Amino acid sequence: MSRPDAAARVSPDLDDPVFAEPWQAEAFAMVLALHEKGLFSWGEWADTLSSQLKKPGVAADGSDYYDCWLRALEALLAAKSLASPQHVESLAAAWQRAAHATPHGKPILLENDPERTAALWPSAEKQDS
Repeated sequence: MSRPDAAARVSPDLDDPVFAEPWQAEAFAMVLALHEKGLFSWGEWADTLSSQLKKPGVAADGSDYYDCWLRALEALLAAKSLASPQHVESLAAAWQRAAHATPHGKPILLENDPERTAALWPSAEKQDS
């Protein structure tokens, strides 16, 4: 196979979206932002992501790549004591509740979580007063 043929195989169509879902782009951006702030090195990130990609049950076709990306981010946050797994789970649940409580077409905000607490959303008490 010639070099142009190989490049055509791996180069995506420019009209194709880079990310299948908005959350994938957001997870990608979070990793870049946290690295730029110096919270971890690229080596640490690569090792953490690699360990997630090598776990049993990961899709051979790469369809769950950004699920692995997200799990790697969560693992690195926990390893660096930036966010505990429990806090991440609590925030994820709050987002789910907020999504269900948000009218269609409106932005999903944590403030829409009907069970919000000061522990998860520190400004909640101020807003309620």
